[in-house]
Amino acid sequence: MNEDFFNSSLGIKLNINQVVQEIVRFMAEDKNRHYKIVIGSDSDGHNEKMADFVTAIVVHRVGNGGRYFWRRIELPKFYTLRDRIIREVLLSLEAAKETLIALKTFDVPQFDFEIHVDIGENGQTKSMMQEVIGMVRAYNFEARTKPESYAASKVADRHV
Repeated sequence: MNEDFFNSSLGIKLNINQVVQEIVRFMAEDKNRHYKIVIGSDSDGHNEKMADFVTAIVVHRVGNGGRYFWRRIELPKFYTLRDRIIREVLLSLEAAKETLIALKTFDVPQFDFEIHVDIGENGQTKSMMQEVIGMVRAYNFEARTKPESYAASKVADRHV
């Protein structure tokens, strides 16, 4: 497993520059549409010592589908939910920085950019809302939480 590569929906391994090229190509197909690029991560402890973390990069042609790319990394298990959620956010922020740096080398249509966090008003993560949203906003990104955080809670979750 190589954490420098993202998987396409076809199972093709791509580095971040190739992912961005695919995003740009997708956006160029219909320049008159509105686009969102969203990044989210999810995780799952799969045994007593390790946890899988999946980060998804989604390009959404609003009202007309999209494409996504994902990568999985395995890290030593995090024993508190808070630590695991913080790691998910940090992985999303890292992918966001990589993506935006690569996007600067292309002429792309205007797009919205969001970080999707797998937390919500219901459940154990409720108490973390302000802290996690503050982390994302500190990087000057827009944060979305459940039920709007589909990149984390649907796309990344699918590959955990």
